Amino acid sequence: FILKGSGTHRLSRSMRDGIAGESNSGFGAVSLAHCLGANPIYLLGFDMKGKSGRQSWWHKGYPSNQRGDVYKVFINDFKRIVPELEKRGTKNRIKAKTAWDADSLRGDYADLLIFDEWQLTSEDAWDDVGVPMLLDNDGDAVFIYTPPSLKSSGISRARDPLHAKKMFEKAREDRTGRWAAFHFSSHENPFISEVALQDITQDMSRDSYLKEIMAEDDEGQVNLLVYGCFDEKICKIPREEIPEKWILYTGHDFGTANPAALFIAQDPGTGFFYCFNEYVPIVGKSTYQNVQAFKEIAGEKSIRSRVGGSHQEEEIRQGYGAQGWPITEPFILKVNSQIDRVKQLMEKNKIFIFDDMYRLLEQINSCMWKLDDMGKPTNAIKDEKKYHLLACLRYVCSIFRPEREEVEKKNVVLQVIR
Repeated sequence: FILKGSGTHRLSRSMRDGIAGESNSGFGAVSLAHCLGANPIYLLGFDMKGKSGRQSWWHKGYPSNQRGDVYKVFINDFKRIVPELEKRGTKNRIKAKTAWDADSLRGDYADLLIFDEWQLTSEDAWDDVGVPMLLDNDGDAVFIYTPPSLKSSGISRARDPLHAKKMFEKAREDRTGRWAAFHFSSHENPFISEVALQDITQDMSRDSYLKEIMAEDDEGQVNLLVYGCFDEKICKIPREEIPEKWILYTGHDFGTANPAALFIAQDPGTGFFYCFNEYVPIVGKSTYQNVQAFKEIAGEKSIRSRVGGSHQEEEIRQGYGAQGWPITEPFILKVNSQIDRVKQLMEKNKIFIFDDMYRLLEQINSCMWKLDDMGKPTNAIKDEKKYHLLACLRYVCSIFRPEREEVEKKNVVLQVIR
């Protein structure tokens, strides 16, 4: 793979590497071997299996006929709390650790940072910690991932289950030389028996074969996303101030333990909507406390409409009204009809979301249709009750009338040939 360096890094000159491959394509061995030719480095070996994953990484670093004394040092050193190899009298070292997110990565330095199983890691590990970690040394980074399954998002710490895929596509499209992207499959690993590989793959599903053997992203998975029509490239934007003249709306999802609210502004000039604040308290609060928080977010701006709750939650709406925050029932009551109203706006790129709205973006990127026994999508949302902010969005969008498309009427002349 490719990395930028002053001659110490082995195979490359690129500042960032994006690598897609399956779990048996040999990345563990390649990444460790690469480290041995580098200057002072810090290596992050990420694996959801924790300690066993790190140990596996050390084992993969050398073929059995080349391990010798260095291999023994690795294994002995691994028995310590933090597995680390350091050259005496220097700061040159190789260090492996498990990190799910920014907090578990903090407090270290690096010239070369390698993320393994990047698709399962929270994005903030790179954004908040990885980038600053490399600033002092103008370091390099490698991201290794196996194409993820949206259905396995429960074991991932990533906010967006497809964040690794998106980063890989960005690297593949780069023409500046800053990024380099590579793709490997199990068939390209010389240490795997081709006979065994052919035998094993006969028992695998198409989905598993594409991801685990061929390291291919299944584009069909996007069809399982309820809001797969949301275009992040266009509609996820940097935060900006909301002008005073814009119209404000709020959506509300009730619940004693986990209430939620979404604040949306509309540009009267374009008709576009901007999701600018999400309210998701860590613990449940009283109606009065929620209302005080809403008023603090709104400030001096007036709210044109507050919408939320199901038809059966009229008593809760009345409770909010008594506290000075009147909320109306959604204009559309059926969930799927509400979803359709949201998607109509998303398909026309009329809903924009600020890029620091992590919870809402996470829910958009993970909300899926429930599958039936045959593996086909149904009209029901999987784990619908946990998508509180999306419920808020549905409620607000229910009051917006869809645009009527102008249809040009044409006279059709039928000629009858006799």
